[in-house]
Amino acid sequence: MKKALSVFLILMIAFCVYGQEEQKEVKGKKEKKEKVGWRLSGILPATTYDSNLGFQYGAVAEFNNYGKPSVYPDYLDHIYTEVSRYTKGSATYRFMFESNHLIPGVHLTSDLTYLPDQACHFYGYNGYESVFNFGWMDDESADYRTSMFYRFKRNQFRFKNDLQGKLSGEHIKWSAGFAFQNFKISSVDIDRLNKGKKVKLPYVTDEPGLFEYYQALGLISANEADGGWVNTVKAGIEWDNRDFRTNPMKGIWTELGFEAAPSFLGNDWGFSKFYIIHRQYFTLIKDDLSFVYRLNYQTTLTGDVPFFYQSQAITSMLTGTYSEGLGGVSTMRGVVKNRVIGNAYILGNFELRWKPVYFTLFNLDIYIGLNLFYDAGMTVKPIDLPDNLSDTFNNLPEPYNSLTEPENFSDYFRPGEEKLHQCVGVSIMPVINKNFVIAIDIGKALNEQDGNIGFSMGLNYLF
Repeated sequence: MKKALSVFLILMIAFCVYGQEEQKEVKGKKEKKEKVGWRLSGILPATTYDSNLGFQYGAVAEFNNYGKPSVYPDYLDHIYTEVSRYTKGSATYRFMFESNHLIPGVHLTSDLTYLPDQACHFYGYNGYESVFNFGWMDDESADYRTSMFYRFKRNQFRFKNDLQGKLSGEHIKWSAGFAFQNFKISSVDIDRLNKGKKVKLPYVTDEPGLFEYYQALGLISANEADGGWVNTVKAGIEWDNRDFRTNPMKGIWTELGFEAAPSFLGNDWGFSKFYIIHRQYFTLIKDDLSFVYRLNYQTTLTGDVPFFYQSQAITSMLTGTYSEGLGGVSTMRGVVKNRVIGNAYILGNFELRWKPVYFTLFNLDIYIGLNLFYDAGMTVKPIDLPDNLSDTFNNLPEPYNSLTEPENFSDYFRPGEEKLHQCVGVSIMPVINKNFVIAIDIGKALNEQDGNIGFSMGLNYLF
């Protein structure tokens, strides 16, 4: 019910914002003119509740500059702002500026974000080689331990800049970028999360979670356990002949590149990664129905990557608040967030995109999109685990182990079990003025080790 209410509020506010076309009187009648200059495209309220994080409040707003004369439905500049916060400390503070003309011949995206997260997801390494036991988080299960078992605290600061420009002809482009990111990592703040709760969460000293287990086993080093700076540079090449950026009906968008975190940038770790992403768009019914897909491969080339950065999915240009996985809203929408972490992964997303409903309201051009999707991915290069891990596990001290209730290694680790993670689902996409896209995703994991049903609400098509 609360989600349905949020959707209703989204539409009502978006319909009423000042984002209409300029109009003029022609023989006593109003005639539409193209959108010109800066326009508020829409506002998305953030009003949800989480039993652990508390109430969420805040809003998202998007602005587009269509130029004068107008380039609508394209745009010259785009601003995205979000300020939303849960009452127990998790929040999103984001300002993103995108321009197609500020630097002549260069597409620039600059992102300044702070993401304090009181309960960041962590399910271990190498997908199905790490067991996910939902009962340990379910307070109605006989196996219940703590709802924070697969969580840790992560506060992330990010200043990220991405650039693209033409290299040859209309469609071959270069890409480059740099980012400064700081991660502050710790166990979940139980005292903070327990405020106002009748049934208290246990302290990690009494009931440790997976984050604490991995430290005790040496799988998360002391150097990683409290976070640090990860400052990166990247460079790549692209082919892009999409007919429209927001929701293409035809074309190909392929990119490959390298990202490095060199020591001279003040990094606490040094490593490099390679990525390649291929996206293709096919028109099935003109303007109304398309089939689209995305294939992605990412691998670590050199160095040791801190565990909290392994979930970051690299792209030439950041298109959302988060770009991480595998699992979650930006990669596999029915799989729990960051379920699949390894030194290399493959990912595929396949969608049928339909636009069955068009209408105009308050001079806003609106359509309702409906997508059917299938997402799949897996690790193809695991994070190395010690050969004697089972011996180390069996000799853990209390509270990780005890003589009266010894832990079973197989309840946590199943070497060699990794295979394809899959989910299916549907997306409802209200789109205003062709560029303000509200994405409501409902996904179903096909294996209980990946969760059950995922629900998310945000902005923009996945790719």
